[in-house]
Amino acid sequence: MAVDLAHVKPFEICSIRPPTENDSLTFRLTRNCYWRHCAFCPVYKFGARFSKRPIEDVKEDIRSAKRIDDLLFQEGLVGGFFHGDAYEGLSRLLDRIRRAEGSLTFCEEEPEETPEDLDPRLRWFLSWFKDKPRLEDSLSHVLSWRLGSAKTCFMGDADAFILKPAFITEAIDHIKGHFPSIQRFTVYGRTKTAARARTLGELRAFRNAGLDRVHLGLESGSDAVLKFMRKGVTKEEHIEGGLKVNESGLSCSVYVMPGLGGVGWSEVHARETAEVITRISPDYVRIRSLQIFPQTPLHKAAQRGEFTEASEEQVVKEIRILVENTDTETEIVSDSATNLLSINGRLPQAKAAMIQEIDEYLALPEREKRLFSLNSRLQSFIGQYGGLTEDMACALHPFLKDGRLDVSQASATEVEKITSLIRSKLMP
Repeated sequence: MAVDLAHVKPFEICSIRPPTENDSLTFRLTRNCYWRHCAFCPVYKFGARFSKRPIEDVKEDIRSAKRIDDLLFQEGLVGGFFHGDAYEGLSRLLDRIRRAEGSLTFCEEEPEETPEDLDPRLRWFLSWFKDKPRLEDSLSHVLSWRLGSAKTCFMGDADAFILKPAFITEAIDHIKGHFPSIQRFTVYGRTKTAARARTLGELRAFRNAGLDRVHLGLESGSDAVLKFMRKGVTKEEHIEGGLKVNESGLSCSVYVMPGLGGVGWSEVHARETAEVITRISPDYVRIRSLQIFPQTPLHKAAQRGEFTEASEEQVVKEIRILVENTDTETEIVSDSATNLLSINGRLPQAKAAMIQEIDEYLALPEREKRLFSLNSRLQSFIGQYGGLTEDMACALHPFLKDGRLDVSQASATEVEKITSLIRSKLMP
């Protein structure tokens, strides 16, 4: 039966998800984060408050996504022999839906208001995260999923372990019923919830429901750092929660944040984080170097002199300590634009190669380190957004020669200024 354009409506997608889930179909089981205290995190400090969504609302979103998916097939944008840019075709389809009689106006709602005095960098960052769904976002989301593998699904937002296994089971069953091609389901979780709020039997029930992988934000293995950053979890709770996740049969992917200890806790942060990873033995360790965002508690602490940000070189040294002292089989993944170096490999097999790559950077003269940083950040931004912002283009314009960027004659101050501008707009 043909899809009625007037009944196509948006559904809530997860703006915040792991890079491995960029092409996944996503559904929100909860909204935002119930903790909201982490000093370094800019994501959940504005917008809607945390809430658990009723299962019927989630099911309605799944049906809306299925209606969009059917429409994409009906229009020949996927699954056929569409000639041309699928996204251009999607834009024309969106115009037709908006003109359709009785078209729902929900998709045109204004975004959540943010404070008028919001820092421009933070405003840029938050502009990419939408609490309220728009039809164009939902259409593009399903199209990206179809043009990708069409085999993965991420369910957000921040900590799915606060939900009962029966809720997760019902949600996954409904998704499978509408999207049978999906083969992997993943969520974010908190180690403390796994350690203190869920039994091993409940975690196994998540696995039996069809959940495959959980992404856990360790950030640090140091109690001093965890306390200062208001993470709300201890080193031992990290370990207990991670071990229970492993024992349940769920694949465990953890995030660590080099630089989070600042200058004062730099080495202890790296060494104790390596210890936690060694004891948990997760499937993946994902590196997210610290970015201090304006108007976060950490930014304010730095302004008061209570926290001194580590240099890029010090952060790289922390990663070296982390790699060198992690004594378990795991996959190190550097898939964040915040990282200066792309350090990837399987431990212990690739340990020597990763350390060598780090040492080669550390051995560079200071000038070459600055140029390396600029080029690395520039490529990260272009890879993330596909091009430059107007202010970046203006900053780089004096160094364009015959259409090529040449900063060999730029002063150290100019290189640092441009690098800082680019870093200020990189997403974690």
